[in-house]
Amino acid sequence: MAKSSTGNFFEDFRLGQEIVHAVPRTVTTGDVSLYSALYGMRFAVQSSGAFAQSLGLRRAPIDNLLLFHVIFGKTVPDISLNAVANLGYAECRFLEQAWPGDSFTARSTVIGLRENANGKTGIVYVRSTGYDSSGKPVLTFVRWVMVNKRDQSAPAPEVVIPQTAAAVSGSDLVIPEGLDFSAYDPALAGSPFLFDDYQVGEKIDHIDGMTIEEAEHQIATRLYQNTAKGHFDGLAQKSSRFGRRIVYGGHVISLARGLSFNGLANAPFIAAINGGRHVNPVAGGDTVYAWSEIIDRHAFEHRTDVGALRVRTIATRDLPCAAHPAPGSDAEPSVLLDLDYWVLVPRGAG
Repeated sequence: MAKSSTGNFFEDFRLGQEIVHAVPRTVTTGDVSLYSALYGMRFAVQSSGAFAQSLGLRRAPIDNLLLFHVIFGKTVPDISLNAVANLGYAECRFLEQAWPGDSFTARSTVIGLRENANGKTGIVYVRSTGYDSSGKPVLTFVRWVMVNKRDQSAPAPEVVIPQTAAAVSGSDLVIPEGLDFSAYDPALAGSPFLFDDYQVGEKIDHIDGMTIEEAEHQIATRLYQNTAKGHFDGLAQKSSRFGRRIVYGGHVISLARGLSFNGLANAPFIAAINGGRHVNPVAGGDTVYAWSEIIDRHAFEHRTDVGALRVRTIATRDLPCAAHPAPGSDAEPSVLLDLDYWVLVPRGAG
């Protein structure tokens, strides 16, 4: 009997299927430091224990996207090892603050299936949830993936396409327990601009670019224990439609987030991801730029220290963003990422 696994193909999934993912993962301060080195993460709350404690937190928390990637990586061997592409995200909510030293697990439920017209691939929709060592859910999200079929003659399942919300409501966002922004120091954080300084419709060019190095994107993907073949096996990828290793889409998300510090330095927490799309594939050697638009604002009831901004961030390849190129524009071939998310921002300093 074979001891190794080839992963699940489209016909292996069934509606309502519950999947417990291996392997539990303890995230340490070493992981946090490596994450910072890979993406240039500079948000003060995640960078300084003293700064975090001044805001009522017990220590510097794990960056929200590092947690997302770790949970996402847990799902890859079962969900997307044989994927052609990761197509999108929805209804991602960060439910509990995660701390270095804790261990995390993940489970998924198949909530939708649709075979493609070519009979060679299908779309699998899953809702994945990450848990801390006490069993509390810390993160949940929906994603959909195009997965190869093992046997093209296998019958197509009943088509079920789940309905997902266009956006997480501002009233459903979770503020980390204990967080009090009233003592927030914008000078130490690196920017004077707080919640009331941002207006709906405002566009921000993050200016700086970052070139993706082959070694760095593969180290990053291994950091999350993501085993998707397309990111590592250069020999196999020579015969693929891309002809080379492709960069894990989450790597581009974190690069764009790191670049967004220049203009959104006082947005240290991602509270939710409303939706995301990887518009074009990315490879080593590409240079990533980013710009953002403020598309909504939310003021919390009974909280005068914190507000939420809904942000749309666009990442591009080899194209500086002063002109704000976006999906659907003439710059479409250069657009890599279209990400819609909520961030928590202090409303004022005490």
